[in-house]
Amino acid sequence: MRDHKNLEAFKLADEVAVMVYKITAGYPKSEIYGLTAQMRRAAVSSASNIVEGCTRISQNEFLRFLEISFGSMKELHYQFNLSFRLGYCDKTEYEQGDKKMEEAEKVISGLINKVRRK
Repeated sequence: MRDHKNLEAFKLADEVAVMVYKITAGYPKSEIYGLTAQMRRAAVSSASNIVEGCTRISQNEFLRFLEISFGSMKELHYQFNLSFRLGYCDKTEYEQGDKKMEEAEKVISGLINKVRRK
């Protein structure tokens, strides 16, 4: 069994999840069941799917959970961009978050490619 705590992909996804919770705490209350909830779910989903994938014995199952994690991170990245364009976060938050999400996407994608080659 793999230990998710040793994977850079998990560490980054976890950092993104914490960041998203902090940033969305300042979003309009009217978005609590809308964009805020969607972003938080996508962020937690990305990290959680890496954790769950690590419990799977087969490489194919592990790969499937990594692909779901990647999809959730991409979904979150779009939602974060939308929230910036709606004026829910400032430019500094956006630039830091955008950079962190891009890094997470690259690392998750790299892990997917590594697992596929095995």
